Amino acid sequence: MIVNYAFYQIGWLACVLGAAQGHPSSGAAIALALAGAHVALVRRRRVEIELILCAGGIGAVVDSVQAALGLVTFRSGSLVPWLCPPWIVVLWMQIATLLRFSLSWVSGRYLLASLLGFVGGPLAFSAGARLGAADLHPSRVWSYASFAVVWAAALPLLMRLAERHDAARGSYRWLDGEDGG
Repeated sequence: MIVNYAFYQIGWLACVLGAAQGHPSSGAAIALALAGAHVALVRRRRVEIELILCAGGIGAVVDSVQAALGLVTFRSGSLVPWLCPPWIVVLWMQIATLLRFSLSWVSGRYLLASLLGFVGGPLAFSAGARLGAADLHPSRVWSYASFAVVWAAALPLLMRLAERHDAARGSYRWLDGEDGG
């Protein structure tokens, strides 16, 4: 679980700091490479790829809506002002790598997942804004409220998607000696 969580944290920092420094593609490339390493190490690669792509799609829609509403403005990497930049989509993809691993303890506990999202979403966006990757709505309470509601719904949904594939916790191939597939 430490490797899984470390991959996520390094990817998050790469994306946020890359965007803050005006190099969003570099950060996204690092995070994608880490997600790729995660996929290469897991037993059930197809399951992880499906979760990663699903989370990326959900994130693209959700954060594009928030950007279009002016609740968040991404400082770099946006292809169109009202669409979230690709590096944000990569962050959502990175979240998916945690679902069957570091966050497996939340599986089936949707109220807890909702509470984690309610608190964690605004904290992550706040940290990203403080690091210079984004600007929040002038009345930050609107941004934080939006992030809280979105993540309170998104995390249980993502957990449910992970469970749909396999209720069991994920594992890395090198820990159990099985080949991926």
